[in-house]
Amino acid sequence: MGEMNTAELLVQCLENEGVEYVFGLPGEENLHVLEALKYSNIRFITTRHEQGAAFMADVYGRLTGKAGVCLSTLGPGATNLMTGVADANLDRAPLVAITGQVGTDRMHIESHQYLDLVAMFAPVTKWNAQIVRPSNTPEIVRKAFKIAQTEKPGAVHIDLPENIAAMAAVGKPLQKDSQEKVYAAFSSIEKAAELISKAEHPLILVGNGGIRANASKMLTDFATKLNIPVANTFMGKGVIRYTHPLALWAVGLQQRDYISCGFDRADLVICVGYDLVEYSPKKWNPNGDIPIIHISMTSAEVDSSYIPAVEVVGDISDSLQEILARADRTGKPVPYAVDLRTEILKDYLQYSKDDAFPIKPQKIIYDLRQVMGPDDIVISDVGAHKMWMARHYHCERPNTCIISNGFAAMGIAIPGAIAAKLVHPEHRVVAVTGDGGFMMNCQELETALRVGTPFVTLIFNDGGYGLIEWKQYNQFGESAFVKFGNPDFVKFAESMGLKGYRVESCLDLMPILKEALEQDVPAVIDCPVDYQENLRFSQRAGDLTCEIWD
Repeated sequence: MGEMNTAELLVQCLENEGVEYVFGLPGEENLHVLEALKYSNIRFITTRHEQGAAFMADVYGRLTGKAGVCLSTLGPGATNLMTGVADANLDRAPLVAITGQVGTDRMHIESHQYLDLVAMFAPVTKWNAQIVRPSNTPEIVRKAFKIAQTEKPGAVHIDLPENIAAMAAVGKPLQKDSQEKVYAAFSSIEKAAELISKAEHPLILVGNGGIRANASKMLTDFATKLNIPVANTFMGKGVIRYTHPLALWAVGLQQRDYISCGFDRADLVICVGYDLVEYSPKKWNPNGDIPIIHISMTSAEVDSSYIPAVEVVGDISDSLQEILARADRTGKPVPYAVDLRTEILKDYLQYSKDDAFPIKPQKIIYDLRQVMGPDDIVISDVGAHKMWMARHYHCERPNTCIISNGFAAMGIAIPGAIAAKLVHPEHRVVAVTGDGGFMMNCQELETALRVGTPFVTLIFNDGGYGLIEWKQYNQFGESAFVKFGNPDFVKFAESMGLKGYRVESCLDLMPILKEALEQDVPAVIDCPVDYQENLRFSQRAGDLTCEIWD
């Protein structure tokens, strides 16, 4: 081994962790890291904004379970990273953020672009540290990846001052330790089986932790053999295929929906990999009187509406298998919630033939689902369209509909689609976004073209911040400060060397989607949407009564 500097040792440690990509921007204070990356087997993806880089690392981590890595310089570059880092942390996606920093010799005085980045990133990460001794680099990097990837996964941050990056370093990457499975106590398994055996109307609620644990197959077997209906959070889509007769699809809207009746009647809720950050238990257990079984890799969070009767903490698939072997539901009636599926399906299918224009969000999503294959991936941005995607876009497989619902940050869709296409180049990818979210990170479409990640961006165009308008009307009966103008999205796409399409009738959408998905460059579809459906849904939710199923 020849003489190396700290930046080179850092990059060796990244290689040792199996890092494929580093997403970021070059800057004066990360020059040595960039130089080291130039000679490594890691591909550096130059982005157009640090927020885009962090979102790419975020979605990479969520899809792979391995920490995505993003890089910025100090000061404004680092502050630009923060939204994506915070998103990864609350969406439980493993991420390692690396920032450049001023030299340690000028941190004690007023200094150009200096901020205390360790203090700044502390609230949005699981752990962070500054490298101040070159020889500590292997320990810091190994610890960062271990913490980022351990349940619950999240974001970590490493700060590297420029003078430390240039210093001579001695050391080598640390060996990665093996993570042994942790199994739940038999006493908790037996108690859970007893509660399930006694329940008349149990309901399973699956969160993103079920997907992270690769528990889809065991969860499906568990629900099928015990005849228990399954609802999933926005981030738990695909953990049970949407065509399964026990699948009740997504829960998580802030208003009542058909699935709310299932929780009203439930005498036991079995929470599998459920995270309170995804959907507050106060929405489905407001009085805290529904018995709960908590099945997860980690202990339950404290909440007055979430006090489990038993916590089954350990490998989720093993826990489900052991409970299944002990639970007896022989002679139990068909759970009440199964009857809800008929109404849920009826509501979904009623829009399949709708030909109104601008197009109803339910119809846009119905057509998108018909075009996308079971392994294709959609990345939803945040806004009114996210509510409809959560309610109406259904999945055959886990991780085929990525929705941010922990931090829920606008602007994630286009950077996320780049990451998805890098991870799964063989699958078709669609970024579903509103016109508001599109304009936040549309510059990354140039990145997509440059790095060779063709995907489709489908814009729900309503000329405003539709979700906020929806909430304003619900609360005040009118809206304010939510309307804006847009560029010509077709010309915008074409100016970047992309394909641009405009939907001008309901019949246009499906053929345009099919054509756009066949392009070898990124494509943008401008689709006018009728968000009057938002208020119609609110009215129906307000009138919803569960007595028809009594």
